[in-house]
Amino acid sequence: MHTMMDRWEGTWEGEGRGEYPTIEDFTYSETVTLSRLADKPVLAYTQRTRSPEGKPLHAETGYYRFGQDKVELLIAQPTGIVEVHEGSFEGNRILFHQVGLASAPTAVEVEEVRRTIEVDGDALSYTLDMAAVGQPMTFHLEARLLRQA
Repeated sequence: MHTMMDRWEGTWEGEGRGEYPTIEDFTYSETVTLSRLADKPVLAYTQRTRSPEGKPLHAETGYYRFGQDKVELLIAQPTGIVEVHEGSFEGNRILFHQVGLASAPTAVEVEEVRRTIEVDGDALSYTLDMAAVGQPMTFHLEARLLRQA
């Protein structure tokens, strides 16, 4: 358990790209921090993205809760979306499927989110697919980040 968490713990920075049928394609820089909480099998998660010009774009915060053969991911976003996922390990990758989604009354309509996250040595990469604003499940984001600390 702790070996798995050790592999994921740290600060990661890199570049990503996004697209969606209702918006123009875009690129971004990203920082993700995963830090241990005491001696519990939990990593606190923070994520921030910026435009190529340095303008803040998106942020998330939450927790990775590690079990014997599963991982739970809890995420809150300032956009008014809260996600709950359960993930299974496939080598260095975690395939998450959504088990809960809640939206604030003023949030944009999001129906489902799928996340795949992989740590390979000092590289963290992910993809995010989404069904939202009347669109079917489709690719939305991907990034590759390198361990900084």
